[in-house]
Amino acid sequence: MAVAKSVKELSGKEKAAMLMISMGPDAAAQIYKHLHEDEIERLTLQISQIRKVDAEVKEVILEQFHHLALAQNYISQGGIGYAKTVLEKAVGKSEAMDIINRLTSTLQVRPFDFARRADPGQILNFIQNEHPQTIALILSYLDAGQAGQILSELPQAMQGDVARRIAVMDRTSPEIISEVEQILEQKLSATVSNDFTQAGGVESVVDVLNGVDRATEKTILDALEIQDPELAEEIKKRMFVFEDVVSLDNRAIQRIIREVPNEDMLLALKAASEEVKEVLFNNMSQRMAENYKEEMEFMGPVRLRDVEDAQSRIVGLIRKLEDAGEIVIARGGGDDIVV
Repeated sequence: MAVAKSVKELSGKEKAAMLMISMGPDAAAQIYKHLHEDEIERLTLQISQIRKVDAEVKEVILEQFHHLALAQNYISQGGIGYAKTVLEKAVGKSEAMDIINRLTSTLQVRPFDFARRADPGQILNFIQNEHPQTIALILSYLDAGQAGQILSELPQAMQGDVARRIAVMDRTSPEIISEVEQILEQKLSATVSNDFTQAGGVESVVDVLNGVDRATEKTILDALEIQDPELAEEIKKRMFVFEDVVSLDNRAIQRIIREVPNEDMLLALKAASEEVKEVLFNNMSQRMAENYKEEMEFMGPVRLRDVEDAQSRIVGLIRKLEDAGEIVIARGGGDDIVV
């Protein structure tokens, strides 16, 4: 009983750190691959502050984690009611409710769930006469493909304004979300969480723009450059990242290899994924590829900042070649068909 009480006094972060320690370095390393950088930093700091995990505490934490994993699996099989019934038989009514309550906060259906199941054309008809801020809020909750199609069909004069509002959107209170949904005369499929909900942001508008055709993208970015040059530049940087080179055709990759200075290519390859290396090496002559591999082997450690700068310069070159019509980056909207 004393052990259970001490475990209950632990924070979620402390339990997570102890769980990682208990699982061992190999398993923990695999879990790290699925975490965000800030989560890794917080978790690593917490792990560093733990000197020893008591065997009994370790057993309780592993058991709690096991129950949560089982509950999540039961929910995916048959819903919350099914999970509750199975867990009550396994661990008792009180413990089952505690487990379910810990999971329900992550099971809330996002606002505008009904819209994500609707046709983009129907949504467009539903929202096109609303205020740009209302449209931006709704688009930020849709799937990127849906939002991109709808943004493409909005009047050009409105596209840049809506895109900018998505990009600068931070947190929206549940009261405002509810008000918008009432205006649109729709019902939520689940109760809106009482917590503030994250939506929008630069990453959101990048996802949306990746789903529009090239002409619409250019119109929006041109408008943003006038309204907010810094925001436009930030969006451009994220529109195509170095790792996306694998999506280009061989002719485009060969053109890039010819244009990129050797020093930049060497630095970029140093920290590139194996998939990117393979694609680039396959589009080089055998001699060139071998030279790069030899230089990479003997160049020693390099600063991550230098690698990122080199990759950014290559991405800038790729965008210039695309703007000049010399290479094609596949996008949504059907305008990038090559004949």
